[in-house]
Amino acid sequence: MAQRSAASGAQNKSETKDEKTPANSKQQPAFKGYFESVREILRMPATTADPNLPTKRVTAEYCAERYTRPPKNVTMLTRDFIGDSLYNPSYGYFSKQALIFSPKKGYDFARFRDSADFLKTIGRQYEEIERELDDIRSIPRQLWHTPTEILKPWYGYSVAQHIVRQHKADQGSEPGGGSPLTVYEMGGGNGTLMMNILDHIRECEPEIYSRMEYNLVEISPKLAKQQVSQQSRKHVVPHANVNIINQSIFDWDTNVDRPCFFIAMEVIDNFAHDVVRFDYETGEPYQAFVRVYDDGEFEEYYEPVSDPLIRDYLHVRDSLESPQHRSAALPPAFYRRIRSQLPLAPNLSKPEFIPTKAFEFCKILGKYFPMHRLVLSDFYKLPDTLPGAVSAPVVQTRFNGSMVPCETYLVQPGWFDIFFPTDFELLRRIYDVECSKSLHAEPGRLTGSRVCTQREFALENAALAQTRTRSGENPMLDFYENNKFLLS
Repeated sequence: MAQRSAASGAQNKSETKDEKTPANSKQQPAFKGYFESVREILRMPATTADPNLPTKRVTAEYCAERYTRPPKNVTMLTRDFIGDSLYNPSYGYFSKQALIFSPKKGYDFARFRDSADFLKTIGRQYEEIERELDDIRSIPRQLWHTPTEILKPWYGYSVAQHIVRQHKADQGSEPGGGSPLTVYEMGGGNGTLMMNILDHIRECEPEIYSRMEYNLVEISPKLAKQQVSQQSRKHVVPHANVNIINQSIFDWDTNVDRPCFFIAMEVIDNFAHDVVRFDYETGEPYQAFVRVYDDGEFEEYYEPVSDPLIRDYLHVRDSLESPQHRSAALPPAFYRRIRSQLPLAPNLSKPEFIPTKAFEFCKILGKYFPMHRLVLSDFYKLPDTLPGAVSAPVVQTRFNGSMVPCETYLVQPGWFDIFFPTDFELLRRIYDVECSKSLHAEPGRLTGSRVCTQREFALENAALAQTRTRSGENPMLDFYENNKFLLS
């Protein structure tokens, strides 16, 4: 089953083989020239694309190594298409367009009348930066913000407070002060969270800081350089216990066999997903592929699941108990039987986006970081997601200073942000399964995982007096209400 999507619209890719007639034939009609011209026009292809279907199958990793422009005449799984669109080092969204809004210094919240006054100030600064970008760049870049930047340094301090408290509880009464504090952070952006955590622990817990190690795993070479430069800012005492590791977490192959904390803040929303649909009669899953033609058109089509990562994810998800998980894309069997009797009833369910890269991340944590504690935060709900699909992403680009949402993920690679909401309860259960394998324990028994809201996390860990406005409203509590934490 296939579905076409393209900026140029649906086009006919069929061609008829040319019939050649000898030029000296005396059997030709008097109007040969006219009729032959018409036939030639009718035989002209409606597109410049190869009429044969693309058969070369590629992955996002292959494209990153071989292509400096988006590939054509290829097929790839949906997760590879999305991953290539976002992360390709030559033309991906994060290497080409994305910039992180970062105020030069933290805000004095007591100066603001209320949260609305604070938002006005952020809005003005945002507009100023966007105007500057439009003036100096031929390519309109997209500017986005995170709680780490908007609420700095207090947001980072709250994460540091959680880590220190948990570290002390884990050490208990171990002789010699127990194990050193080791932290890994994935996707550190501008390096702001890293600096805020280190600054807070150096100031408040000098003994822990003296034996601390901080490792930042960053896929982007540009951001890795920026994170290093954070250490050389004026009036800042450098932290000598930092390692910047410029690689993807999905390429990680080193065992970390000691207690550590793993931080992933506002990262997994951009992890690529796969798309599956289910046979209405049998419930058999089908995986989505994207064909890319040589004229830039895209086509989505489905085959029975054969990809090992998709198959493994669906198996783990289907094995969950108490309660069992049931896909929202697949209605109950009774409803499916009734629907199958209707005329023109579809043979496949509506699409479901499944978090296969987040699943792979959980497997990496369980395999290479068996003694870690996780601190992960991201969106659990989003507006303007793609219509007609389960767990669908937001696909958007910036045009004339405004963010424009799209209705398909089949868009030109590198020009669009593609980000997903996270089902935190489902992620927690899958995380427990994968991390418990390395510990040979029942899922969740040793991970101690839990999900909490941004507000609950702040009430436990934040210095709320520092982020309170004059009216008593508190952005640390009231902003980012669509964020949750997964802690273990």
